[in-house]
Amino acid sequence: MSVKMFSPTGMLPNTPYHHVAVATGTRQVHVAGQVAHTRDDSSIPPDLAGQVSQALRNVAHGLAGAGAGFRDVVRLTVYVTDWHPDKIVDFMAGVEAVAEEIGLPVPMPPASLIGVEILFEPDVLVEIEAIAVLD
Repeated sequence: MSVKMFSPTGMLPNTPYHHVAVATGTRQVHVAGQVAHTRDDSSIPPDLAGQVSQALRNVAHGLAGAGAGFRDVVRLTVYVTDWHPDKIVDFMAGVEAVAEEIGLPVPMPPASLIGVEILFEPDVLVEIEAIAVLD
């Protein structure tokens, strides 16, 4: 499978993600929204950075189960409760804390960050979905 990621001239510069992904392949992998629950079901981190890190680990685990990794991802969708632009520092700290561990390229694949009022549990601050393409 081949994924080419880029950001054409004229699109918003200096983003932590690419604006465009072009994929060649026939098998799609859709990872449902992942939150910061751990495999042993211990408590989730109380902070945004910790939850982003654990949710990304869970996405990586889902991708690996399908024989994929973040290099195959063509789209990330992130939902964050009570979003405010000041939260980007904590959000990116969570990304940077696990990027090498989980093979998340920097810049990231094309992504959207969507602010929501609440997710399915009161303590959940972030949920992350992924779409990957394989041969």
